[in-house]
This record gives sequence, C-alpha cells and structure tokens, in this order.
Amino acid sequence: MNQQVYNWQIGRKMSYPHAEAHPEWQFAFCFNLNRCIGCQTCTMACKSTWTFSKGQEQMWWNNVETKPYGGYPQFWDVKVLQLLEEANPGAQKWARKGEEFTFEGKTIFEAAEKRVGLEPERVLGYLPTDEEWRFPNIYEDTAVSRKGKPMTFDPEGTKLPEHKTRFFYLARICNHCTYPGCLAACPRNAIYKRHEDGIVLIDQERCRGYRKCVAACPYKKVMYRPTTHISEKCIACYPRIEGNDPATKGMPIQTRCMTACIGQIRLQGLVRINKDGSWAEDRYNPLYYLIRVAKVALPLYPQFGTEPNGYYIPPRWVPRGYLRQMFGPGLDEALEKYRVPDRELLAVLQLYQRTKEIIVRYEIKEGKKVYETVIHGKPFTLYNDTIVGYNKEGKEIVRTQVEEPFYVRPDKHQNSI
Repeated sequence: MNQQVYNWQIGRKMSYPHAEAHPEWQFAFCFNLNRCIGCQTCTMACKSTWTFSKGQEQMWWNNVETKPYGGYPQFWDVKVLQLLEEANPGAQKWARKGEEFTFEGKTIFEAAEKRVGLEPERVLGYLPTDEEWRFPNIYEDTAVSRKGKPMTFDPEGTKLPEHKTRFFYLARICNHCTYPGCLAACPRNAIYKRHEDGIVLIDQERCRGYRKCVAACPYKKVMYRPTTHISEKCIACYPRIEGNDPATKGMPIQTRCMTACIGQIRLQGLVRINKDGSWAEDRYNPLYYLIRVAKVALPLYPQFGTEPNGYYIPPRWVPRGYLRQMFGPGLDEALEKYRVPDRELLAVLQLYQRTKEIIVRYEIKEGKKVYETVIHGKPFTLYNDTIVGYNKEGKEIVRTQVEEPFYVRPDKHQNSI
C-alpha cells in the first residue's frame, strides 16, 4: 500500500510505495547549461572509468544530449510526458500560491495507481527498445527552426538579438532522487539509498535483472547488462565522495564527470538534510545558495515526482514554454535573476570548476566597483569581489575574483624573434 510523503519540489504530499525516510546528507549537483559546449569530455571520463567492459557498450551513465531532438535513450522524456498525459488528460498543471507553486497533476507514482493489469504497477514507465539504446548522441547539434520555402530565403532567419534556430546541450547523470522510481519498482529490494550521503545504489547480489527499475526510472539512468543479467547505474563515484579514492588525500572530491568538465558547467557537493526531509539551513553552502536562496537552479522535470537532486541553471536563449515544461514554473524568475545577476550570485558562479575538492562553505570579500551599466533594462554594477571556498575541515581550498586577472606578456620573452 502506498504511503504519503512530502515532495517540496511539487509543493505537496504525494503517493510513494515506501515510507518516508531521509539521509543525513544528500549528494547533489548544479549544472549551468549556459556554459555547456557539448564536448563530451565528461561522458568519456565516466565511460573510461566505469563502463568500459563487455556488456556495458550501451551504458552511458553520463551523457550530453542535444535538445530539443536528442535523447538517450531516444525521446525518453517525451515518452514519459506522454504517458502522464494519457493517465491524467489535460490536468497536468501547476497552481501558484503566493511565491510557491503546487503541482496539481499526477506523478509517475500516482498515475500508476490507475493502471490495472495482471500485476499492480508501482511506477508508471516504459522499457526502451534496443534501437532506442543504440545511439547515445543521436541528433547531436540538430537545431529546430521554421520550415523553409523552395527557391526563397528567410530574411529574418538570422535577425538579432533573437535567432529563429536554436538548440542546447543537456548534460545528465543519475539524479540520486529523494524518491527514486527505480527503488520503488524493484521487487527484490535490491536498490537502496545510502544514509550517509543519499547516493542510490544497486545491490548486485540481490538483483535478478527483472528490469523493473529500467522501466520505472523516468530519466532512464538505470541500465541492464546482458552479460551479467543484472542492472547497473551511476554510483556518484562514491569512493571520491567518501574521501577514500587515492586521489582525494582523505578529503571528499567531486566525481569524475565533474572534474573533467572543461566548460566549467558543474558544481557538486553535499547538503545536510533534516529528519523531515527538508534542507537544513546552510546559507553559505554554494549549492544551498543557488538552489534555495537565489533559486536560479531548478530540478529537471519536477512533475515526475521523484524529487531529483540534480539541478540546472536553464539556458537563456530557448523559448520559455519549452523550458517551463522541462524545469517547472520557477523558470521565469530563475532566468531573470541569472540574466542580471546580483553581487553575491556573480561571485558564487565563479566557484564552478575551480577545485576538485567539494566546497562546503564560501565567504565573499568585497572588492572595488569596476563599472555600472544597464542589462535588459535593469541596472547592473560589477564589483571585483573575491570569493573564498572552504572544505569540510574549514580549510581554504580556493580563492578567486569576479574579474579574471589579465596578464600582459613582456616584450622580451623566450619565444621572441
């Protein structure tokens, strides 16, 4: 029988097959999609570390897909959204109450309750075909645009500042959800969420390869390995999170995909969780600030109901309607804050990819005013503040400025002619 659990991302209680329980700390991350260049360096870093063996050829725990057409497996999100709409026609809507939003539709757990078959379903989902798993970068760099007319050209096709064609890169790993669909669907109880950091893992001795988890995960981040007949998934590089990896020197460091990112789009860490599942206030934790204070980072498809712990700063140039479906109703406020960042937000954004160690606290040291201007009709002032990041022992691990230093090479140097 389903339990009632509170999901803060949808603003209400919802049905879930297990009783509410929460970890002490939660692994979480924040990706800035405005910076992603689709280089796939993160993808190959993960692949070469975890999924290079026989039977793992189709496993891409980290992937970067081109939206709106790309996806791995193909059209994974469109199919889940369609299933939810069919289960609750015309009622998958959000309602605003003051500054908060409530999802009035049905989650993947609630929609499954209406399905009647040979055996009851715990989670609404589907099992991708082999063809859908074959191409991890299908439709890469494919843009959407207006249809052209034969023997003519579109005089507004490249009109600035808004282009008629667009696409963006969506980097994805397992979200290590608060209410995982894979965990809910497993009939063997082989999937569990670690108490110390909220990382979701599969007990491979208990798994029998039923693939219920593959069908149930709405993000399709659990994958079946035919050579061993069990499922596997992203493990959040937990030896690095624990500080047990040889490269960590005892300190928690970021995952392989995070540290390999050359676009500087990724910030990852741990947030403290209260017993009731709410985030403990930690004002100067960079993740807490971006997600709960500035609110510029949003969950991916919060209407699924899994309360994912992966968050995204949405791309500025994509139509708002498309992004609202993907990131929820907080999209407009998040984009406005990011387009014209305040002093603190601009400083915190400098912490991305500045160190391998996990930053648990930051401090801003005010600098001089550089200039004033107007951006999108709003006043903007740039200050050259210094932001300092500290690890879990309170040791300074990074110090950087808002304005990047500018070096002038001397006239006489080693390669002078």
